[in-house]
Parts: sequence; C-alpha cells; structure tokens
Amino acid sequence: MPKKVAIGIGLMEFPFSDANTYWRWVDLCEAGGIDSIWQTDRLISPTPFLECMSVMAALAGRTRRIKFGVNVLSLAMRDAVLVARQCATIDFLSNGRLLPAFGIGSPLGPEWTALNLDPKVRGRKTDEGLEVIRRLWSEDKVDFEGVHYHLSGASLSPKPVQPDLPIWIGGSSEAAIRRTARVGTGWQAGPETPEQAAKVVAAIKTAAAEAGRTIDDDHYGAGIPFRFGSPDDPALVPLFEAYRKRTGREPRDYFAIGDAAAIVGRIAEYVEAGVSKFILRPSARGDAELMAQTTRLIDEVLPAVAARWPKPAKRRAAA
Repeated sequence: MPKKVAIGIGLMEFPFSDANTYWRWVDLCEAGGIDSIWQTDRLISPTPFLECMSVMAALAGRTRRIKFGVNVLSLAMRDAVLVARQCATIDFLSNGRLLPAFGIGSPLGPEWTALNLDPKVRGRKTDEGLEVIRRLWSEDKVDFEGVHYHLSGASLSPKPVQPDLPIWIGGSSEAAIRRTARVGTGWQAGPETPEQAAKVVAAIKTAAAEAGRTIDDDHYGAGIPFRFGSPDDPALVPLFEAYRKRTGREPRDYFAIGDAAAIVGRIAEYVEAGVSKFILRPSARGDAELMAQTTRLIDEVLPAVAARWPKPAKRRAAA
C-alpha cells in the first residue's frame, strides 16, 4: 500500500481565454489543496501551448505552497546544462517545490522535423543529459566527455534547495524502464492503463534491484484525464477524437468520467497497480467549464481520497 496518495492537476495546451483566467485557476488550485500543478512539454504547436520552464518559473513566483513540474520534459530537444541551471534556479526561488520529470520525447512530435533534430539519437542524448544534470546539481566542478556533451570544469550555483532533487522518468519502453531503474527517483506513466502501469512498476522494481537501487513505493505516478459528467456528453467528442489521433488508443479505457465515486474508483485501480502520485487533467473546454471541473475535483474528490488513503500520523502532524 502506498505511503501517500497525492492528487495533482495538469494541463496540455493552454485552454483559457487569457492569462488572468489562468492565474485565477492557479489560485484556485493553490487555495483548494491540490498537491501539484503540471504542464505538458511542447516546443512546436499550432495551438496555444505555454513553454514549460517559463511556466515553472512563473508558478514559483505566484504560489507559496503548491508544487509543480513538467509532464514530462523532452530532454533530447534541449541543452542539458541550461536545463540543469533552470531547474536549480526555480527550485531555489520556490524553496524546494520543483518536481523535475524527464523523457526522450515522442518520435511523432513535430519538433524533430521543424527544428531539424534527429529522433534516432534521443535516447542516448537523454541519458547523457541526465548524467550531466545530476552531476551539476551535486558536484562543484564537472568534467564530462560524451557523444553529445563535452564539459570541462562546469559548475553552477546556487544548487537546488532540495538536497536530492528528484528525477522522475517518463516512458514505458524497455529503455525507459532501464533508465528509471538506473538514475530515476520516480516513474511517471503516460497513457498506460492500470493493468499496463502495474507491469511497468513491477519491471522497474526488478530492474532497480538488479542495479543495486531502490525506488520508494510512493514514487510512481500516473496521468489521467477526468470529467464530471456522462461518457456520452457531446463535449467529449472532440476531446476523444483528438486523443485517438494523438495516441491511437481508445479514450474510454483511459479517461475517468462520471461522478466523484467513479473518478476515485479509477484512481483506486491505479493505486492497486502500485501508483500513488496522480496528475488529473480536466477534460473541458472554455473558462467556466474548466473552473467548474477543477472546483468539483477539489470539493468532491480530494476529501474522498483523503478519507480512503489517509496520511500517516507523522505526515499529518508535520502538515
């Protein structure tokens, strides 16, 4: 059984009419007890999409309690030294509230063609980048000689506030499982069903043991689109179509739709699979609908989750 079930909330594209409404939504999440806010990473998009690291910095200044992260940052598309500096700075300014999560990026992403990047090397470049980032966060001077990175006496200061800044890894391929087992402090599922997530969690634990490492039982996460309402709601049709086009998967097997009991029930299926950290993404269009869905998540799901999976006594006292 996980030590703590935590409910975060996430966005993909920018769904609000303006920045003021977005900040009202952030304030609602902060005041309502949401554990964390997550932004999906995109560099190239024909639809409105916020740049993820800029969002993290802005959230650090706007909020005081809530944690935040990227779900997940495509490291192969960026310079690892700059990412290390950005993460350290944001963690420093937010007093340790950043939750870094990294992946190799989807081979179907438009960035590879638009930016003239080679997707075939994304795994190797990500592995090198993670090593660079980990060392820059913990060492005074870093020398590194790789295929994609060459560093001589590189350093950064201030270091992250969190002494062991977490590195969550996304992806469910064999390479992602090995990467998580080798360097990750947690794993973040993508479009995996509870059954699929259970297999990945078990595989990571086995691979970590073989590597002489352990990953905390409550450091496995999943992202779930949710909606209060009926699966036959016409408003879901374009969302379902977009999901099928993007993933080739059936959305009804993945979305959590219904009342609070149905959404908590879907969360419970993932908990049984070994997952305890959640990013719930509101399936909604328009300012009023997004605010309403988030309000119901806060008012109806958070209390039910707290009652079903109460925090250990020590954590309640600390909170």
